[in-house]
Amino acid sequence: MTFSYYSLAPLNSVLNSIAAVLLLAGFVFIRMRWIRAHRACMLSAFTVSALFFISYATYHYHVGDVRFQGRGAIRPVYFSILISHIILATAIVPLALITLWRALRGNFARHRKIARWTWPIWMYVSITGVVVYLLCYRLYPPGYKVPLSQSSAMSVSSR
Repeated sequence: MTFSYYSLAPLNSVLNSIAAVLLLAGFVFIRMRWIRAHRACMLSAFTVSALFFISYATYHYHVGDVRFQGRGAIRPVYFSILISHIILATAIVPLALITLWRALRGNFARHRKIARWTWPIWMYVSITGVVVYLLCYRLYPPGYKVPLSQSSAMSVSSR
């Protein structure tokens, strides 16, 4: 079995889903004052998000841009989600780094202040990343043709 860069698109969606679950668990744990569990979830979410970014950059470097194939009323819906996702994904990088830095340095008062902004934005970006994937790759599949040797790997991974 050979590696296919096309398999990174569904992997990216899985990584975003895992990040969202970890973020939600981290939120629940901090509300319960389970600090160690919160810390583990948030550090894991950060790690998964970093892995996502590496996979995302690798995918788009090798595959290129993927055009949205949907027509009609879904187009403005898709592009509204995509544009807000891109803007907030850009904003979340420094927010997450600052939030993490403040927590690791023990500056919890300042950590809490920024985390109130970071968490909902990060959740939105993680969830809309999955929505963009579903719209662009599953509901309205891309116009590119996967090479024959890679299409069998794609069909196996989509089951």
